[in-house]
Amino acid sequence: MLRSMTSNVPLNELGEFLKRRRAELSPRTVGLPETNAPRRVAGLRREEVAQLASISTDYYTRLEQGRMQASTPVLDVLARVLHLDDDQRAYLFQLAGKTAVRTRRRSRQRVQPQLQRVLDDLTATPAIVQGRRGDILAWNALAAALVTDFSRIPEKHRNYPRIQFTDPAMRTLYADWEASAQISVAQLRMEAAKYPDDPRLIELVGELSMRDKQFAEWWGEHRVAARTVGTKTLNHPVVGELVLDWDTLTANTDPDQHLTVWTAAPGSPTHDRLRILASWAADQKLSASEPIG
Repeated sequence: MLRSMTSNVPLNELGEFLKRRRAELSPRTVGLPETNAPRRVAGLRREEVAQLASISTDYYTRLEQGRMQASTPVLDVLARVLHLDDDQRAYLFQLAGKTAVRTRRRSRQRVQPQLQRVLDDLTATPAIVQGRRGDILAWNALAAALVTDFSRIPEKHRNYPRIQFTDPAMRTLYADWEASAQISVAQLRMEAAKYPDDPRLIELVGELSMRDKQFAEWWGEHRVAARTVGTKTLNHPVVGELVLDWDTLTANTDPDQHLTVWTAAPGSPTHDRLRILASWAADQKLSASEPIG
């Protein structure tokens, strides 16, 4: 009897530890929008932690209540979501009776040299290179003029799905934003199947699920899509409507790097407008580089 009463002590301590840690965090700390609505609890809510960790609220609640053992992958994600330092992370794993093994981090992706050369040579065609999770690794000047100035976005947030859901300008740029956003979610689902334990992908899904109800709904539908070809219509603020065909090429040296190009048939209105946009972008760059006074 004594054994059964004391056997849950570590789990109860783990639950208390999780409560204390989430109480120390604010929505802003973890990248969530803050509102003026009063909060009944200090720090993050249980459902916010659960969504950021891509687990159910019921699962997380059971962890805090000491009624469930946590798996090693879940502990690893919770350590990242709750911004635990090395000592706190080790303590979390000790309370759960798990060995704290550091997840092997994949090296930071860098654009393949041959793809960079292609980008540099494409002056009349918008193009970007995306890596894992839709991270934007490189782009040319016309892609920046077409979509957004990627250089102004912090590298850790330079991710195409994230930009689509968090930048309000994207919802007016895309003539059918919902269709394009759904494709991005489906492509991200495909990435999750390939790398289910990728901490950065889990964090991205958790963040977007909290920030956007449509993302959470579409993510729950489990639709998948590969990066292939398609057509999209953009309402560009400078040159107007652009009907673009997009195609994706994969680097043989790194299958997780994809070159996406947007093209239009020669002689079409969009083809002419792309050339106007390229000229406008060059003028903007020249004006920015001219000395003042």
